[in-house]
Amino acid sequence: MFKHFIRLEWKSFFRSASMGTNLAMKILMGFLVLYFIVLFCIAGVATFFAIKEELHLEPLSIINKFMIYYLVVDLVFRYFLQQMPVMNIKPLLTLNIKKGTIVHFALGKTALSFFNWLHAFFFIPFTIVLLTQGYGFNSILWHLGIFALIYCNNFLNIIINNKDGIFYAVLALVVGLGAAQYYQVFDITTYTVPFFQAMYTMPAVFLIPVAVLIGLYYFAFNYFKKRLNLDEGLAKKSDFAKTENYTWLNQFGTLGTFLKNDIRLLKRNKRSRTTLIMSFIFIFYGLLFYTQPIEAYDNPAMKVFAGIFVSGGFLFTFGQFIPSWDSAYYQLMMSQNIPYKDYIKSKWWLMVIGTVISTILASFYLFFGLHTYLIIVVAAIFNVGVNSHLVMLGGAFVKTPIDLTTSKQAFGDKQAFNMKTMLIAIPKMLLPMALYAAGYYLFSPNIGLLFVALAGILGFAFRNYMFSKIEKIYKTEKYATIAAYKQKS
Repeated sequence: MFKHFIRLEWKSFFRSASMGTNLAMKILMGFLVLYFIVLFCIAGVATFFAIKEELHLEPLSIINKFMIYYLVVDLVFRYFLQQMPVMNIKPLLTLNIKKGTIVHFALGKTALSFFNWLHAFFFIPFTIVLLTQGYGFNSILWHLGIFALIYCNNFLNIIINNKDGIFYAVLALVVGLGAAQYYQVFDITTYTVPFFQAMYTMPAVFLIPVAVLIGLYYFAFNYFKKRLNLDEGLAKKSDFAKTENYTWLNQFGTLGTFLKNDIRLLKRNKRSRTTLIMSFIFIFYGLLFYTQPIEAYDNPAMKVFAGIFVSGGFLFTFGQFIPSWDSAYYQLMMSQNIPYKDYIKSKWWLMVIGTVISTILASFYLFFGLHTYLIIVVAAIFNVGVNSHLVMLGGAFVKTPIDLTTSKQAFGDKQAFNMKTMLIAIPKMLLPMALYAAGYYLFSPNIGLLFVALAGILGFAFRNYMFSKIEKIYKTEKYATIAAYKQKS
């Protein structure tokens, strides 16, 4: 049966309407994968000798000390980047195929994930070096225990992507332990290092992560198997029907109607609510730059870079997918007598409101000085006057339909990146950084702030002209966008 599933996956790839895009993307990703393979292999060999000969420390104990950070970073990258295994379940449920077989195959696909086997190109060379340096057979058992933990991350990622309660619990744990480590309240490595070291010194200890891995697999298996039916797992549930009129927006006419729809979209759907969470998290992004923990970030241009993200988190996470948020009913909307400019304006005003709210919430940066907060304020002005238009312009070339019921890919999608969107994205960051740096070094920091603010004010003054230009591009791309939204694979 697994052989039959593999054949179906193969046919699905080559018969896909986006086969050309998928193939080109996979070829490009192949070169990137080869680069990381070489990098990890070199690191796997060089790390041992660098620690031993340059730092004069015992390599395995140092690796064990930082292993907890390695696993946490791996889990974070998986959550945002690893694609979950997807199968077309509905046709299979009507056939004489056991549900357990379907779930085993879907979960088994993750074993071949790039996020799993890439680690082998670091740990296998590192373990070989351990063997050649006299660490003995125990190093192999240590290696097996580490790989069991990496696969624990794999199945933990699957679980937290489907159970919000576990996601928030894991998030709170990671953030709490990270903050305690940063402020030297509690050092988690005090407890993790003895465990990782015991997997080498006490061979039977490696069975603990193996047992945890088996437990996580069967938890995920039972979770999906119970929900693998048309009535519960695949059908949408509606417990309550609520009407939200927002009558106060009626005074804005057609613009108010669009704003009502967007507010409802943000409140009711999982994917859009995730953008709100991400926007809130972006507000704290500036702490990496304004607290000066990283020397490379301690320069004027990078502080404006941080200000752009602190004030524009919602603008970027929501705006990059205009008009994809409306992909489910875009064809119907385009068949109506709707002024396209009002549609664009409603999205623009929503991003402006989000930027203003983010800037107000970021007022705690006043603790780092008035100039620091003024950087965030002028970055917000630039976001409203310039970046809001660039984001909407880029959205015209992003033809990715959005599943509003899922929170995956909140930051983006592979189809969101093409040559046009990449070229449009360059001025979003480099222009305000260049303006501030020019004013800062040629005149004074306040003149740098003035340059960035004037650019935003100028963009705001010509917003109607920009709306007209963006409207023409959206109309030109309309039929290609409709055709893209029709594609299901």
